[in-house]
Amino acid sequence: MDQAKLGLDDPVTKWIPDFRPSLLDCREPVITVRQLLTHTAGLSYGYSEPEDGPYHQANVSDGLDGPGLSLTENLRRLASVPLVSEPGSSFQYSLASDVLGEVLAQVQNASLPQVAGRLVTEPLQMQDTAFAVERAERLAVAYVDASPAPVRMSDSYILPFPPGAGVSFVPGRIFDPNSYSSGGAGMAGTAPDFVVFLEALRTGGKPILKKETVQKMTTNQIGNFLIDPESPGWGFGFGAAVLTDPVAAQTPQAVGTFRWGGVYGHSWFVEPKFELTGVALMNTTLEGMAGGFPLAIRDAIYRAVSG
Repeated sequence: MDQAKLGLDDPVTKWIPDFRPSLLDCREPVITVRQLLTHTAGLSYGYSEPEDGPYHQANVSDGLDGPGLSLTENLRRLASVPLVSEPGSSFQYSLASDVLGEVLAQVQNASLPQVAGRLVTEPLQMQDTAFAVERAERLAVAYVDASPAPVRMSDSYILPFPPGAGVSFVPGRIFDPNSYSSGGAGMAGTAPDFVVFLEALRTGGKPILKKETVQKMTTNQIGNFLIDPESPGWGFGFGAAVLTDPVAAQTPQAVGTFRWGGVYGHSWFVEPKFELTGVALMNTTLEGMAGGFPLAIRDAIYRAVSG
């Protein structure tokens, strides 16, 4: 967008002509880049549906399994499944980020790893962040849980995720060069690298983005839609949750804080008011997604800030 090569309201078919999922009534609505960025495109993830749901029937990958699967094939499978809602009508966290990855690749006429390198990791000198890991010994071992005892993730593992069928993991996927680069789940990196990236956003975007672009990214873009019935007080910008009501969210953070996390266990937030950036990288999935460690770190930081 900063290079004037892409518009928020461009139809996705401008860049991926064959990506034309339909609604249950067979209508083929227009899906825009804005809707992909805000997860309002009517797409979903397979982990949030029952085992016999349409994503499972079409064998759509969530970007965490399916080693050797190409993005072209996964997008074909995804487009064959009916949309879960009219685009623009609700928030549903989804494979929209994977679709965006292909949009960026088409816009830049390069692979997604090359695009991420040119536009983000190389300008910021994030030398430990990529879609592939060359040295296996440097990748943290993945664990499912730590309580009452550590449970190491097997080569193929399905983590229950009620009310859906669960999240399908293949940790070794990242070592398979034929696995597609998942825009929503495919990168690995280190905490110092990620702090560099988030600090670039917090301080205005240089050298990777214009200040106005960062402001749009970190402003609620979904109106009154809920990102989760159990997460009141949070909206969503272009890529992250944005705090709109600290009281409803029961957080010490200020309005405008943005945050998100990853399914393998990482959690982060950026608090512009107090000039804070917090990153917690864990290799324990349930602790990162639903455990107390990230919240304990957040609260400890704010106790120190408040004196």
